[in-house]
Amino acid sequence: MMAEQVLEISATEFKAKCLGLFKDLEAHRYSKVVITRRGKPIAELTPSDREVPDIYGCMEGSVIIPPDVDLTKPVLEDIPDAELGILHR
Repeated sequence: MMAEQVLEISATEFKAKCLGLFKDLEAHRYSKVVITRRGKPIAELTPSDREVPDIYGCMEGSVIIPPDVDLTKPVLEDIPDAELGILHR
C-alpha cells in the first residue's frame, strides 16, 4: 500500500499552481493538499471519492413533450422581414 502523499503549499504558491494541483488530486498523486498562510493551515483539498457523471445523456428523460405539440411545425407564423429582403423598417 502506498503511503499518503500530503502536499503543504503556501496560499501564494497555490494561487499560481492551482489548476495543476487539481489535476494532481484527480490523478490521486496526493491524498491531500494543505494550503497555508504564514505557515498555518487554512484549507485542505482532497480528491473527490465520487465519479463525475458523463455529460452526454445525463438529461435523458428529463423533458416531456406533450402529445399535441408538433416539433416539425414552423415556430413563426409570419414570414420574417429578412426572408423578404427587408432589412430595415
